[in-house]
Amino acid sequence: MEIHYLSPLFSPKSMVVFAGKADQPDSQSGYGRSIRAQLEQGGFAGPVTFLDVGMSGTLADLAQSRADLAIIALPNEELAFALEVAGRIQCRAALVISAGVPAALAKELHAIARKHDIHLLGPNCLGYQRPRLNINASVAGHLAQPGSLALISQSGALTAAILDWGSKNAVGFSTVVSLGPNTAVDLAQTLDFLATDPATQSIVIYMEGLTDARRFLSALRGAANTKPVVVLKAGNAAAASLAALTHSGSIVASDEVFDAALRRTGAVRVKSFVQLFSAAKCLASRYRPVGPRLAIVTNGGGPGVLAADWIGELGLQLARLSSAGAQALAPLLPPQATLSNLLDLSEEAGPEHFCSAIQACARDAQVDGILVIYSPKLGGDPAAVAEAVSALNAGLGKPLLTCWMGDEKVAAARQIINGAGLATFRTPEAAVDGFSNIASFYQNQQLLHQTPPPLSQLAEPDLEGARLLIESVLAERRKVLTEMESKALLAAFHIPITQTILARSASEAILIASQLGYPVALKIDSPDISHKSDVQGVVLNVLNAAAVRDVYADMMVTVRRLEPDARINGVTIQKMAGKRNGRELYIGVVTDHLFGPAISFGAGGTMIELINDRAIELPPLNLFLAQRLIGRVRAADMLGEWRGAPPAKREAIEHMLLRVSEMVCQLPQLREMDINPLIVDEHGALVVDARIVVDAAPPSAHGYDHLAILPYPSNYTQDWPMRGGGQYTLRPVQPDDAAMLQDFVRGLSEKSRYYRFASSLRELSVPMLARYTLIDYDREMALVAVQTIRTPGPDGDFVETDSIIGVSRYIANPDRSSCEFSLVVDDRFSGQGLGTRLMLAIMDVARDKGLSQIDGLVLVKNSGMLKLMASLGFHIESYEEDPDFRMCSKAL
Repeated sequence: MEIHYLSPLFSPKSMVVFAGKADQPDSQSGYGRSIRAQLEQGGFAGPVTFLDVGMSGTLADLAQSRADLAIIALPNEELAFALEVAGRIQCRAALVISAGVPAALAKELHAIARKHDIHLLGPNCLGYQRPRLNINASVAGHLAQPGSLALISQSGALTAAILDWGSKNAVGFSTVVSLGPNTAVDLAQTLDFLATDPATQSIVIYMEGLTDARRFLSALRGAANTKPVVVLKAGNAAAASLAALTHSGSIVASDEVFDAALRRTGAVRVKSFVQLFSAAKCLASRYRPVGPRLAIVTNGGGPGVLAADWIGELGLQLARLSSAGAQALAPLLPPQATLSNLLDLSEEAGPEHFCSAIQACARDAQVDGILVIYSPKLGGDPAAVAEAVSALNAGLGKPLLTCWMGDEKVAAARQIINGAGLATFRTPEAAVDGFSNIASFYQNQQLLHQTPPPLSQLAEPDLEGARLLIESVLAERRKVLTEMESKALLAAFHIPITQTILARSASEAILIASQLGYPVALKIDSPDISHKSDVQGVVLNVLNAAAVRDVYADMMVTVRRLEPDARINGVTIQKMAGKRNGRELYIGVVTDHLFGPAISFGAGGTMIELINDRAIELPPLNLFLAQRLIGRVRAADMLGEWRGAPPAKREAIEHMLLRVSEMVCQLPQLREMDINPLIVDEHGALVVDARIVVDAAPPSAHGYDHLAILPYPSNYTQDWPMRGGGQYTLRPVQPDDAAMLQDFVRGLSEKSRYYRFASSLRELSVPMLARYTLIDYDREMALVAVQTIRTPGPDGDFVETDSIIGVSRYIANPDRSSCEFSLVVDDRFSGQGLGTRLMLAIMDVARDKGLSQIDGLVLVKNSGMLKLMASLGFHIESYEEDPDFRMCSKAL
């Protein structure tokens, strides 16, 4: 069961091809004959059977043509029949290479595939290539060179263009997949396969749209957890519009939400086709990200300065050698060389000088990557320098990028560099772009490992009160909360607000203002007015009772004239914030149609749209994510000492962002929110005004279904007693459990390791550790039993040490109705009921997630596990594909 479910599609052992007869005119725009010729001449190791849908015979005759994969390249009217035949002869996967298939026919093909349990790639796609397997099941071009880079593209034209570019730039591919708009096997499933494909070291994606954001992010997080992923998304200008009634709706575009979502997956986004090529070059060279500091080694100052300027533009750092490194390098270079910023080796530099500089950068801890720029010089030998630089790459240990300036004089040198597997660029800016991509991957990996719980460690909010407030508003068939209601909802989550009291007459307004103390602010209170200032419904710094009376009267007249149909509750009175050193900020929430709620933060006040200073993050947030969100806006610069004002209390902003995250996680009815302005000074933060829009949660809402990224499921944490005394904690696995999990595996007996992994491994590899600890709680779960041991410390205090003593896990199958389980228990705790508890708990989680069946393979020799499965009511039967295993199944 370790074999990926898409292996019959992308790694078939046998094929059957429906492509018409070779001597007939081409069908499907020439696809049939092209596919037939490619497969006949391609060198695929397995058997390939060619069938004609018009052939005579019975299904019994066709049964001998049974294969893993059916490839269909036929006219539209013959597609359904061919796919039906593929299902009848028990093909496990199918590829329909076609163009112009209408949506109704595509829907019919999907239904046939589901009926026969076929994984269907297509229709309306150009197919795929697997160069290492000699499979060119595509009409996108000649078979690519083998390599470690995978390409997934939702555009057939771009697939062909990238393949052509790769052949000219010595870039090889492990997999190339063309996905059309009607394919059943989608982007998320293809990513799932490539994440586990050992031949794929990095992935490039061109995408145009999504239908299931949660599933896409889940797959992308899984893939980017172990290998670099770069995404180019088109259609930015046509991003779906959001509600335009609030500041959030008018200033946050869906494309920005997509950016925020992508950062949380650990992937990197590029914005142009040129940048995609740059990223592909770097990833194909198996560069690994280490940091943002790039050293420039050049024989010409001008190109080096251009590169340094672009480094600053992209937010990278120009790496400088340490003083010791520079002193050791200087005697090995020409006298004219300078090492203060750029490593300008001068026009006299030859191959040996470039090599010395590169090796010095490789040894220096202050350098994360190296860019070598060569400008042709009179009497110079570009090819010799290229040979020397290329020879260094294998043992360097750091990304090495090259830029040979010019054209005809350096053509041979570029061929040498390409042949050595090094990335070479024609301009310094393109080379820096390439490094920026892998540096961004390094930074985004820190965000990938953040899995916050839905509630922070702050004081528990009044969830029941908040929900009752929202229900009462919706019961009145309203969606927009008044300012009073909005602030009451914020107060339920312990967000500090200005005291606000509603006045229904001028005399009430005077009494309230006198009690609060002057100066005060008056604001119209109406569920039908989105922006109070647009109807002159806000007056600040009212200083006395007479002014309150006059402002109240004037405001009511003006608002009724400008908005005659608006319902007016009265005027709210609140004391002016009085924060002399306060900075005006903004926190907002907007709901994207694909990615759900997103939290925005930036500069606030009346000119929020004009200032246009914001950053966006997807919930849930923790302290690290909140700090990163604050740091990404320009307004963060004025939170320190500014114009004589003391530093603002950043912790108050961080706590407020965590509180807003709690609101978003716990209240699926929350659609939009504006906190503007949020006043913050050296003493804390205070909400002056707020506006909230709610709507009914969908009937199918379950748990945190409204979130694109599931929070850490802390609700599954339980404490259980141990037989013989003591206790252990059963909880979902966390990313920082990797070291404990490795110790657990190392401590297992050889027999237990073999029973769990069906191999003789002694420890988990780094990718396996990442795979087992950084999981997507939406489609899988791992529960760890953790025992805490207290031992006396050197100072007499007790030291607590946690260790994993058991793990149960399930992974949902593609049908999203069943799952596969695994279980392993520390040998020292065998027979204490730990395995039973772990299995019961993991089944409870699977049941809670809506899964209906749980299955698992158990080795025949593992009698203890088989006995446990039988005691839990599992049905145990032989496993046809391997007699050494038993299939254990149970309905949930």
